[in-house]
Amino acid sequence: MNIAAFTLDSLQIGLGATVLMDLWTGLLRHAGVRTLDYALLGRWAGHVWRGQWRHRAIGQAAPVAFEGAWGWGLHYAVGIVFAGLFLAWVGEGWAVQPTLGRALAFGALTVLVPLCVMQPAMGLGLFARHTATPWRGCVRSLVTHLVFGAGLYTSAWMWAA
Repeated sequence: MNIAAFTLDSLQIGLGATVLMDLWTGLLRHAGVRTLDYALLGRWAGHVWRGQWRHRAIGQAAPVAFEGAWGWGLHYAVGIVFAGLFLAWVGEGWAVQPTLGRALAFGALTVLVPLCVMQPAMGLGLFARHTATPWRGCVRSLVTHLVFGAGLYTSAWMWAA
């Protein structure tokens, strides 16, 4: 495996997939659907840095300097890392001849991170059970992560072309 090519593929495919995911969530916001404010992700990360992993309600936690920038940066870093994990799973040949099915399957798998790690850590509970509409939130998260998977495919396809 060529480390430089793997890193470049992970970077470009991960950035592209994350941008597509952000376009999707932008459409949702425009339609009046509430989505994650990445400043809250930055706030959570800032508190983790200080030793606090779990919160009752991250929105009520003390703000952290530059939390918006930290949140967006972390969001894109995770997209790049997810792309690298995906490429490690499917092999380097996938980036040259991408297939949609594996990318969608991986996108669906990545939804476990927010549902089982991030939401509980931010006070929303496992599978958003502390929200007014847990099923709706879970389905919305799944669709958003399927869009990320489609973005993996689309970015690889554009990059390979």
